[in-house]
Amino acid sequence: MDDPIRHPLAYARELRHWSQGDLVAELNKAARRHGLRSGADKAAVSRWEHWRKTPNTDSQLLIAEAFDVPLSELEAYGWPYWLPGRDEPLPLGAAHTVRALHDAQRAAMDRRSFMTFSAISLGGLAAQWATTEPGRLASALDGKHVDGELVDWLEETSRKLTALPTEQRQHTVRLMDAHLATVTELIEEGRYGEATGRRLHRLAASLATTCGWYRFDQGRHWAAGKLWEAALQSANAAGDRDHGAGVLSDFAYQATWLGEAGVSVGQLGHALSGVSHPTARSLLLLRRARAHAVLGDRAACYRDLSDAESALAVDAADPAPGWCAWMGPADLAVDSGQCLLDLGRPDEARARIAEGMALLPRARDKTRGVFLTYQARGYLEAKEVEQAVSVTGESLDLATRIGAPRCVALVRELAPAFEPYRRVDGVPEFLERLRAC
Repeated sequence: MDDPIRHPLAYARELRHWSQGDLVAELNKAARRHGLRSGADKAAVSRWEHWRKTPNTDSQLLIAEAFDVPLSELEAYGWPYWLPGRDEPLPLGAAHTVRALHDAQRAAMDRRSFMTFSAISLGGLAAQWATTEPGRLASALDGKHVDGELVDWLEETSRKLTALPTEQRQHTVRLMDAHLATVTELIEEGRYGEATGRRLHRLAASLATTCGWYRFDQGRHWAAGKLWEAALQSANAAGDRDHGAGVLSDFAYQATWLGEAGVSVGQLGHALSGVSHPTARSLLLLRRARAHAVLGDRAACYRDLSDAESALAVDAADPAPGWCAWMGPADLAVDSGQCLLDLGRPDEARARIAEGMALLPRARDKTRGVFLTYQARGYLEAKEVEQAVSVTGESLDLATRIGAPRCVALVRELAPAFEPYRRVDGVPEFLERLRAC
């Protein structure tokens, strides 16, 4: 696969078939039209495209002129989401579900590694979901009949694929993609009643969510967002409010991961308005606590952590929705520890993370790999470097075995923190191994 496109500016250049040098030339032309000596150089463009610096207002005006973008869009969307190539989510509704599914499947191999939608677009989508009641699903009267036995088989096959051990699931993504394509075709071309239609849409929502997480793990965030948009459309068509809330939560997790914690807080507020199961509420509150911690909002973070713990302790009569059935005390403990690390309480953080690691079921290998990097960060902040090297190496071993690029990315992010400790046993070898990955 080609190298990922990591920034909307790089994608806007690609749409015009411009190199960085070509963009610099266009910016300099725009600058001269305004009596300025120059617009930018390649070093500045590189910093913008690697998310290391945001262009100032004058530079953004020159970029907008080079790409023929109206000033109103700069004000509406903010940097960098006003650039050419911006996508907008489709309105929620049965009329758009199939198109969203097809768009998602076309985007499955997209090279863009930045968020699909701007903050304002995601906010609008979440608000629409929170206030829109699913309509009656019209029966599909044309095409070949879709009977209950076929839907039973599709649902059972989907369950078997998602229930495979983590190490095996890395090999099944093409099967999941094909499964989603089959369900989409049945929704579009089959003949079925309302009850069967809801089952098909619910299955499409589940498959699109899972396929989106695979792309997320691969760092292909644009494709993940398109698949989750399709999942939200399908969940809405099926009348499945719980699953829709879960998809909004996935968008929020992605936003926090990509440094947009403020977007995450807004998404999760809307998601919480649509769920009642205590396990689901606990997960959403925990993810919002993580976003608050990243933003440095101690009071809001502690409040959500307390509420998440209380919700998880509720003995619910019904099982948790499938998208959050894995949520448990281990997740609460480790993510609470991450919050405490972000808020400058490393000793308490390490204790909570260790508690969660001890509780985590052995079958959740990918989660263990992620949690090990959190544990390593805690050790580094306590200057317990040898232990940090040990658990980071364990995470890298696990990520390599199960095919978990997200874990590898987290390990790579820790590398600069190890640099000052090159004289500590094991650190030079670990850094060399990381460079070879």
